[in-house]
Amino acid sequence: MSISIGESEPIHYQDATALAALIRSRQLSSREVVQAHLDRIGAVNPKINAVVTLMDEAALKGADAADEAIASGAELGPLHGVPFSIKDTMDTAGVPSQRGSLLFAGHIPDHDATSVTRFKAAGGIPLMKTNIPEFAAWTESDNRLTGRTNNPWNLDRTAGGSSGGEGAAIAAGLSPIGIGSDVAISVRGPAAFNGIAALKATHGRVPYTGHFPTAMSRYWHVAPMARSVADVALGYSILKGPDGIDPHAVHASNAEPADARIAGQPIRVGWVSEQAFGPVDPEITAAVAAAAARLGDLGCVVEEVRLPFMEKDWLTPFFTLWYGEMIPFVQSFATGREAELHAVGAGLMSTPLPSLIDYVAAQADVEKLKSAFASYFRKYDVLLAPVNPFTAPRHARDELVVNGVTVTAYHVLKATSPFNMTGLPALSVPFAFSSEQLPINIQLVARWFDEATILRLGALLERRGGLGERHPEI
Repeated sequence: MSISIGESEPIHYQDATALAALIRSRQLSSREVVQAHLDRIGAVNPKINAVVTLMDEAALKGADAADEAIASGAELGPLHGVPFSIKDTMDTAGVPSQRGSLLFAGHIPDHDATSVTRFKAAGGIPLMKTNIPEFAAWTESDNRLTGRTNNPWNLDRTAGGSSGGEGAAIAAGLSPIGIGSDVAISVRGPAAFNGIAALKATHGRVPYTGHFPTAMSRYWHVAPMARSVADVALGYSILKGPDGIDPHAVHASNAEPADARIAGQPIRVGWVSEQAFGPVDPEITAAVAAAAARLGDLGCVVEEVRLPFMEKDWLTPFFTLWYGEMIPFVQSFATGREAELHAVGAGLMSTPLPSLIDYVAAQADVEKLKSAFASYFRKYDVLLAPVNPFTAPRHARDELVVNGVTVTAYHVLKATSPFNMTGLPALSVPFAFSSEQLPINIQLVARWFDEATILRLGALLERRGGLGERHPEI
C-alpha cells in the first residue's frame, strides 16, 4: 500500500540519510532497521525476484556491532548501521558473485570491489546481491541461474537492466540505497522504469575495480542508486576518488570542470526530447517540458534546443565497440560451455566480430561526439532530456510502438548511451507518473566533473512532475 513520504513512512521506506540520522541519535537501532528490511524482503521479493543472495545472518551481526559502536562512542561513518544492496556484478569477499550466469554459479571472490569496500568503510551493512541479465549484457534482468526480475509497479513489466534487480529492490523498499553500474543505460534506465534516482558520474570519478565484466571499462560506470537525489549524492560522495588500481580513476575527489560556471550566473539549461532522441512517448516528452518549465520558474535560463549532431545513428558505433570487446571477452571463458548460456550470452557468442575498419571508425565517431558535447557545454550548463523513450514495457519485448513508430528493443538506449561514450555525468531523476500508472524519470546531463549542478537541480525537481509521494502498491 502507498504511504506518504515523511515521518509516517515505515522503516523500509525511509531514506538512507534519514535512517543514518535515526540510528546515530538512537531513535532506531541498526538491528531494527536491518530486520525491517529483512521482513520486507520476505514479504515482497517472492513477487519481484530482485534478490539473488541474501546476507541476512551477517547483516544482523553487523547491525549488532553497529549498535555497540554507537553505545561505545566510536567514530561513525555517514552510512553507519544502514543496510545496502549490491548488484551481482560486484565482487563480494566470501559471498557469491554469480554474474547472472550458470557459468559462474557458486563463484565466490576473495576480495570486495572497491565500491563495496567504501560503503562498508562508511558504516554500511551489506544486505543482499541483486539480479542482473547474464554478464550484465542486456536491458532486462533475466538469466538462467536466478530468473527474471519483475517491476514492482506492475509485475507484468520489466524492471530494466542491467541493474534491474537494484532498481526493483530499492523502489519496493527492500533496500534504502545500493551500488549499481552503467555501460549504456544500466543504472539510469532501471531507475526510470522503477521510479528511483541514479547518478552516472563523470567516467573515472568512481573506481571500477572488482566489477565484472572487465571489458568495455572505458564506458562502464559504477554508480549509486536510491529513492532520493540526496541519498544518491551521499552514495556518490562515498564512492568517488581514485583507488590506485583502476587506471581510469585518476581524478582528485574534488576535481571541478575546466570551464566552471561564473559565480552568480544563472544556470543555463537546454532541453530536448523527440528531435534528438525520438521517437519518444509523448507523456515522457511532456514530462521533460514540464521539468524545463519548473527550472525556468526557479530562475534558470531555459530554452528548447536542437542537437543536429544527435540526428545520426549513435547506436551503431556503440554496438560496434561493444561487440568488438565483449565477443572475444565472453569467448575467453564460455567456449565449450555454450549449452549453459542464456540467450544473451549465446547471442554474444554467435555474433560476428566487427571489422577493424568499423571498430576504428566507431572510435572516431566517439571522439566527434565528445567534441560536439564540449561545444554544447560552452553555451549551456545542463542538458535536460528523457532517460528512456518509453515507460517500462512488458517482459521480453523485441519491438515496441513509440509515438506511432515501430522500434526495436535497442531503442531504449537512444538517450543514455551517448553519455557513456562521452563519459559525461548524467542523473536519472524520478519525476512524473504515466497514464498507465508507471513512473517517468527525466535526465540531467552536465559538463565533465560538474555533478554538483545536476545533483542540485535534481533535488529541486524530484517527484514534482506528478510522481509525488507514490510507492509501488505491492
